[in-house]
Amino acid sequence: MSDAPSLRQSALKYHELPKPGKLEIRATKPMANGRDLSLAYSPGVAEACLEIKADPANAALYTTRANLVAVVSNGTAVLGLGNIGALASKPVMEGKAVLFKKFANIDCFDIEVDEQDPEKLADIVCALAPTFGAINLEDIKAPDCFIVEKLCRERMNIPVFHDDQHGTAIVVGAAAKNAVYVAGKAFEDIKIVSTGGGAAGIACLNMLLKLGVKRENVWLCDIHGLVYEGRAEDMNPQKAEFAQATDKRTLDEVIDGADLFLGLSGPNVLKPEMVARMAKRPIIFALANPTPEIMPDEARKVAPDAIIATGRSDFPNQVNNVLCFPFIFRGALDVGATEINDEMEIACIDGIADLARATTSAEAAAAYHGEQLTFGADYLIPKPFDPRLVAVVSSSVAQAAMDSGVATRPIEDMAAYKQKLNQSVFKSALLMRPVFDAARAASRRIVFAEGEDERVLRAAQAILQETTETPILIGRPEVIEQRCERFGLDIRPGRDFQLVNPENDPRYYDYWSSYHEIMQRRGVTPDLAKAILRTNTTAIGAIMVHRGEADSLICGTFGEYRWHLKYVEEVLGGHGLRPHGALSLMILEQGPLFIADTHVHQLPTPEQIAEIAIGAARHVRRFGLEPKVALCSQSQFGNQAEGSGKRMRAAMEILDAEDRGFCYEGEMNVDSALDPELRQRYFPNSRMTGSANVLVFAHADAASGVRNILKMRADGLEVGPILMGMGNRAHIVNHSITARGLLNMAAIAGTPVAQYG
Repeated sequence: MSDAPSLRQSALKYHELPKPGKLEIRATKPMANGRDLSLAYSPGVAEACLEIKADPANAALYTTRANLVAVVSNGTAVLGLGNIGALASKPVMEGKAVLFKKFANIDCFDIEVDEQDPEKLADIVCALAPTFGAINLEDIKAPDCFIVEKLCRERMNIPVFHDDQHGTAIVVGAAAKNAVYVAGKAFEDIKIVSTGGGAAGIACLNMLLKLGVKRENVWLCDIHGLVYEGRAEDMNPQKAEFAQATDKRTLDEVIDGADLFLGLSGPNVLKPEMVARMAKRPIIFALANPTPEIMPDEARKVAPDAIIATGRSDFPNQVNNVLCFPFIFRGALDVGATEINDEMEIACIDGIADLARATTSAEAAAAYHGEQLTFGADYLIPKPFDPRLVAVVSSSVAQAAMDSGVATRPIEDMAAYKQKLNQSVFKSALLMRPVFDAARAASRRIVFAEGEDERVLRAAQAILQETTETPILIGRPEVIEQRCERFGLDIRPGRDFQLVNPENDPRYYDYWSSYHEIMQRRGVTPDLAKAILRTNTTAIGAIMVHRGEADSLICGTFGEYRWHLKYVEEVLGGHGLRPHGALSLMILEQGPLFIADTHVHQLPTPEQIAEIAIGAARHVRRFGLEPKVALCSQSQFGNQAEGSGKRMRAAMEILDAEDRGFCYEGEMNVDSALDPELRQRYFPNSRMTGSANVLVFAHADAASGVRNILKMRADGLEVGPILMGMGNRAHIVNHSITARGLLNMAAIAGTPVAQYG
């Protein structure tokens, strides 16, 4: 705990700076002039009001209600801090709202209510129904929370969900489902001993009963000992449901032979000697925070094969409600559910559990670098930053709501709904859809030069799952085999993809001979060709494409761009193919923007600029977009005679010499390219309308600088760079590319471009 003071200071600074709190409200509609004001407020707003008065369901069309959740607390049971009051609970509720937005793109208001009477609190919550699409009750002490939730559910026609109860129960249910599976046991046979008779503990036990556990096999203990028939001290109807007819009174007396210990109580409640008396392969969920009922290392001293989960992030199997509540609300809101019922909760459990058994995502692996994310005793449930959760879990919940009859806005196309959810997580998904559709219609062989890289391995798995392409990896077999195992990937060389071993491949003679034939009049001797084709994986991949053993090469996950370009151009250039430029698609909040040339030509000539513009237009159409190309310069429509403006004007003359079939304009400043009103003031007769979506620069430094600024300061996601002019036979990526980025590049490499010319 030596870092506690620094953690405290960091946490306080996090909440204070750069502005107090974790939330703000932003408008989703323009508010730039008088007309905007008249639409947003009086008189235009009256039209939306009248539509809702005529049909309350129209609130989902004209307001945020269908995507708005209230997080409501009275501060009586906040984390492990107890009854700290409504105001002091506000940082927690703001944090909950941030998680809703981050993980499921749900808007959220935190509402802290200074009312401890549960019936009055329920009255207040019910009065909020016109504002919200759902209610998340939070940090309300037991048994008051049971009363509040019951009354709200009875009186409100929107989902009401007490996350401390049901969110915890769902994640525990998912972890338990997989733990029982790993341990080779069955719910109907196991004995459960639980400590903690609060809201979360009771809800978890009720959920386990729904999953098949027998009530007579559940032994509940609280601070006063075992809950038994006839006990009067600190009892309520919820606890009484689990009372056992026995003369045993303590945890120590009932722990013998337990298959599952479920702790939602306090530190050090479960002793090592108790663990030693549990069943073989015991399952221990020690969920008290920050100190669990038993530390994992203490439990493993007496039960090395124990399957252990905690509530902490520094141990495997963190039981975290964020795996549940954003996604169950996402599914419920999207179908207009009137409640969250048992069927929806079990669907949520199944979705979470099934996802853990699937191969881990590249994004989760990147967020938890160094952790073993392979299904088993130390990986029972997914990590919160696994981006697949929103589509898998939310769609399962939505389907369950429809099947159980509580959906007021059923989803007709579930596949399209899942795709939409993925688009909310993967910023590139919507723009890449036409490219992936084309890739599925083709069947190309993509060779990856850096086949041992984790990102490449994860991309290869995704390629096999999402396209009809065939990945070919260059790398050492034993290294790739080990890394697939370590990263939890179920692909294997030889079975799922072709492998080229640079150290010992039967085609080595053919490869170096082909390379020597190409390069023999450029100073490359047979010995040098042999050395290059033994050590240079980019050259190997290029030779494979040259020989027709692969259709396209992807390289560049490490090393300098132009180093790779040298071998690509040497081996694959000629016959009308040569690099014209590198095009990067930047996906921004305002929409897509293409930047060229970022890598190939340091100071392009007018002829090269024209080629870049033509190639960029061709590739933009691959994304289902109509190109609007701006030739960018410091000069503005001829106001500077020399410099980049001179080259841009010459490029315009080249472009104007033929009918190009796409819109282009220049030379102009970047702001004029992107702001039609500003461009109109400078040059009223411009041939371009609207904003440009392709910016072509006269210097690679300018293009690269804009690209990097958009990535680092505008949260832009890059797809590319796309190497233009090489007939889609090779693409050189940046070393910062992700596995998802490589998948996108594979889809681009896997589709023809000639049809877009």
